[in-house]
Amino acid sequence: MEFRNVRVLRGPNIWARFPVLEASVDPGVWRGVNATQLPLVVDRLSAWLPGGRESLASAVSLVEVVGIAARELQTMCGSPVTFCKTTMYSPSDYRVVVQYREEKVGLEAFEKALELVRAAVNGQPFPLEETIEALRDKDQRLRLGPSTNSVVQAAIDRGIPVRRMNEDSLVQIGHSSKQRRICAAETSRTSAIAESIAQDKELTKELLRAVGVPVPWGRQVCDANDAWEAAQEIGVPVVVKPQFGNQGRGVAVNLITREQVMAAFDAAQQEGKCIMVEKFAPGQDHRVLVVGDKVIAAARREPPKVTGDGVHTIAQLVEIENRNPLRGEEHATALSKLRLDDIGLAVLAEQKLTAETILPAGKTVAIRANANLSTGGSATDVTDEVHPDVASRMVDAVRMIGLDVAGIDVVCTDISRPLEEQHGVVVEINAVPGLRMHLQPSFGKGRNVGEAIMATLFAPHETGRIPIVAVTGVNGKTTTTRLISHIVGKSGKKVGMTCTDGIYVGGRRISTGDCAGPQSARAVLSNPLVDAAVFETARGGILREGLGFDRCDVAVVTNIGEGDHLGQNGIETLDQLARVKRVIVENVAPHGMGVLNADDPYTADMAAHCTGKVVFYSRHADNALVASHRAAGGRAVYVQNGALYAAEGGWEAKIASLSAIPMTLDGRIGFQVENALAAASAAWALGIAFETIRTGLETFVVDSKVAPGRFNIMSFRGATILVDYGHNVSALNAMIDAIGKLPHERRLCVYTTAGDRRDEDILRQAELIGHGFDEVMIYEDSCSRGRGEGEVVRLMRQGLTGGKRLQKIRETRGELNAVETMLRQLQPGDILFLQADQVELVLDFLPKFFASEEQRAAEPAIGQMMAAPVRNGHVPAPSALRLSE
Repeated sequence: MEFRNVRVLRGPNIWARFPVLEASVDPGVWRGVNATQLPLVVDRLSAWLPGGRESLASAVSLVEVVGIAARELQTMCGSPVTFCKTTMYSPSDYRVVVQYREEKVGLEAFEKALELVRAAVNGQPFPLEETIEALRDKDQRLRLGPSTNSVVQAAIDRGIPVRRMNEDSLVQIGHSSKQRRICAAETSRTSAIAESIAQDKELTKELLRAVGVPVPWGRQVCDANDAWEAAQEIGVPVVVKPQFGNQGRGVAVNLITREQVMAAFDAAQQEGKCIMVEKFAPGQDHRVLVVGDKVIAAARREPPKVTGDGVHTIAQLVEIENRNPLRGEEHATALSKLRLDDIGLAVLAEQKLTAETILPAGKTVAIRANANLSTGGSATDVTDEVHPDVASRMVDAVRMIGLDVAGIDVVCTDISRPLEEQHGVVVEINAVPGLRMHLQPSFGKGRNVGEAIMATLFAPHETGRIPIVAVTGVNGKTTTTRLISHIVGKSGKKVGMTCTDGIYVGGRRISTGDCAGPQSARAVLSNPLVDAAVFETARGGILREGLGFDRCDVAVVTNIGEGDHLGQNGIETLDQLARVKRVIVENVAPHGMGVLNADDPYTADMAAHCTGKVVFYSRHADNALVASHRAAGGRAVYVQNGALYAAEGGWEAKIASLSAIPMTLDGRIGFQVENALAAASAAWALGIAFETIRTGLETFVVDSKVAPGRFNIMSFRGATILVDYGHNVSALNAMIDAIGKLPHERRLCVYTTAGDRRDEDILRQAELIGHGFDEVMIYEDSCSRGRGEGEVVRLMRQGLTGGKRLQKIRETRGELNAVETMLRQLQPGDILFLQADQVELVLDFLPKFFASEEQRAAEPAIGQMMAAPVRNGHVPAPSALRLSE
C-alpha cells in the first residue's frame, strides 16, 4: 500500500467546506481485502487508537483504516479533527480524505498513519508515544499562539474571514480594502512610534510621570560597577533590566548584594546594550490589559515555583512539571515550560539550594524572581478587583504612549486600592502584550480579550468582506468574468479580477498567465486596493487546492457541456464534472445568489445545492424552469422581444436591447447572448442598478485587447477572421452555430487540440470540423502532453474523414505557419476561424502580418514611381520578409 500523491485542499472543496488532505492510495497487495477479515489487525489498531475504535470496527478496507488512523493521530497530539472519508475510484485508486488544522501536522500524520497500519498488519511494534510527542511538538510550534488565536477566533465567531500570512503570527482579517492585520496582540492600527516609546523604558517613565502615573525611580547605567553605584544611590533592593525590551527578558528583581546586581547586569546585556537600575517596589506583580480606552482584564502573576515531595530533586520536579500538557514552547499553550537555566540556578543559590536538592514534602520554592509567563510563571484573574482609580490611571498611561492595545505591569500590594495609598508603581508598558494569562489564567475566570481587540478593528455592523463573484462552467467563463468585472467597475468599485489571461486590478493587468485558480484569488483578496472581486474558477484549481475564498456572494455557472479535461483526475463523466463545478454554488453566502443557466440541465440541477437564493437565466422567455421559478417568486433573466429582461415573481423590467449589446452582434451570436444573460444576472444579484448594468453591457467590446482570444473579429481583404480559444466539443458547436449566423462564402479553420484529451474527444472535435468547414489546417499542439509525435494529427485526420462539408485538409508544423498559410488562402467573403492555442502569440502576429501584406501590395505602385531613380542607379528598398522566415 502506498500514497501516489497527497493534495492539500486549503479552501472549500468537493469533499467539505473546510480544509482537508486528499491522498490517492494504491492498496497494492491488500487490494480487495476487507478489514473485517483481519480482526487481529483491527484489535491492534483499536488498542493504539482507542478514540477510533468504533470507526475501525466498521471499516471496510485497509485504505479506509489509514484515513481513520490519520484522523486519530492528529486528535491525540492535540490537534483534534473529526472528518475522514474514503472513496474508491478504481480497485487501484482510492481517495482518502482527512480534515486537518495544521497542514504540516496533517501531512505527517498521514505518513505515520500508513506506517502504523503496516505495523499492525505485520504484527510489528509501533513507537506510538514517540510519534504522538513529535506530532504534538510540531503542532505547538506551528499553531497560532493563544494571543493571536484569541483575536482570530473572535473574527471567525463574527463571520469575518481570516488568512494566516506566514508561519509566525501575522494574520490578515478581512478581505482586500476591508482588511486589518494582526500579529499577536499587535494590530495594523498600532502606532510604530508608540511601540518605539514603549520599548524605551526611560522615556516611558518620563511620559507617565508627566500625566501623574507613579513610576519607580532609577537611571541608565554604563557598566556593572555603575549599576552597583546606582543601586546604592537609589537604595536596595533594586531591579536591573534592559532599557529596550519586552516579555521580561533580561529582567532581575529584588537585588540586594553587589554580586547580584553585577550578575544581573551581565545577564541584561545579553538582551541589549542599554541597561537600567530602578528601585524595587515591594508588592505583587500585576498585568493590566487596556484595549482602546478601557481596562479589559487584569491578572496577578506569580513566579514559577515547584513544590517538594520528599523524593525528587528540584531538577526532577521541574522535569515532571514540564510534562504537564498545559505547559509548552513558543507560547502555544496556557503555560510555558519551567526553565532551570543559569538565572534559575542563581535564584536557587540565593535560597541556599541547588538543582540536586530534594525538597521536603509540601515545601515550595521559586525558580525565578520575576513572574513573567514566558519563563513559566502563573496567573490569577483579578479583573473584577481593579479599583476605578487604578483603571483610570492605566487608561491615562496608554493614551500618553499612544497605543491601541497595551499590557501594563503594575506592582502593588492590593489592586483594589489606589496606587498612591500603597506606594504602587507602573514598572513597564508592553506594546505587544501576551494574552494567555487573561484567556486561560491558572486561577479565576478567563476573559475574552480577543473579542475586545476585534471590536476596535471592526464596528459591530462591519463584516470585513468585499463582494465576491465566482464564475465557472465549461465555456464562456472568461468572457462572462470580464463582462461582470466591467459592469461592477461601472458601479464605481475598483475590481480585482482573475481569469485565464491574468490578474487585473482596476483594469490593469498585474500578473500574466492562467490565473483562474485559488492562489490568484487569494492574491486579489490580499490587495488593499480592491473593493470587489470577480474570479474565474477553473475545474483544475478546485480539484488541486479547493476554492481561494470561504464563500462568495454570487456563484455563476455557465454550462456543463461536452468539454475538455474528462478522463483526468478521476473525472470521467459530465455528472462528475458538474459535481466539481458545483462547489462554488455550495459555498454561496446565505444572503447571496447562485446564477444558473436554465437551458442547461446539469447547471439547473445545482439549484438544489445552493446555500443562498437562485437566479435562473435563459435565452427563452418561455423556459419551463424559468416559469415555475417565477411562479414561486424567484428571480430570472431572459430574452424577450430582442432584449434582456429581468423578472421577479410577476414583476419584470427591460434591461437592455440585444441590438445595443455589441458582443452579441444584434443577438445573432447565441453563446454571447448567454454570456450577457449570465453577467446581467450576476450584477443584479449584487444589487447593481439596471441603468449601470445597461451601460456596462452596451460599452463592453470583445476585441483582442479587452478579451483576447474570446470571439475576436477582424477583417482582412474582404474576409472575416474569428480568433477564439475554444478547444472542446461544446465550444466548437457554439462557434459553428455562430458562423452560420454570419454572411460568408467559404469556411476555413485552423485547429489543434491538446494531447491530454481522450481519443474520443479528439475524434469528436475533428468530426464537427469536418461537418462544419470547407477547408481545415491542422497542426501539432505546442505541447504533446504525453502523446507521441504526430499522434494528435493522426487522430484528427481520422475524425475529419467523412466530413460532409470538408473539401480540403492541410497539415503543417507550428501554429504561426498554420495561421499564415491559411491567411494567404483567404478570398473576399471567406470566414477563417483561428482556434488560438497560444493566444497572445497569434494576436501579436496578426497585425504585423496585415501590415506586411499592405506594404507588399503597395510595392508595385511604389516601383513605378521609383522607375527613374532606379535607372539612375538607385536601388529600391527590398520587400518585407515573410514573418515566418
